[in-house]
Amino acid sequence: MLRIVLLQFATTVIAGLIAGMLGGVHALISALLGGLCCVVPNGLFALRLFTNAQKPGAVNPMTFFIGEFIKIALTIALLGAVVWLYHDLNWLALIAAFIVALKSYIILLFRH
Repeated sequence: MLRIVLLQFATTVIAGLIAGMLGGVHALISALLGGLCCVVPNGLFALRLFTNAQKPGAVNPMTFFIGEFIKIALTIALLGAVVWLYHDLNWLALIAAFIVALKSYIILLFRH
């Protein structure tokens, strides 16, 4: 799980740099924020699964589903906070970086 979260963070930085080159500083910040709206909840979810897996008898399907619900809610809350608080938002950069971070695990599939 850690590899996936680190890969998502790396692709977020790369998408931010590309957006910054194409659209300026506001696009760079928007892309970084969009990618982090995906990376932060996934990282917290991975941490939750890892800590629960270390406890004896703590692994059950409800742990996964509750964690997934929290991850989705946190993602929506972070996206809402970015839209509400960052007034110079570049929507294309935000959504593109979010999708790139969300789908970056595909890179690991083609690695071997």
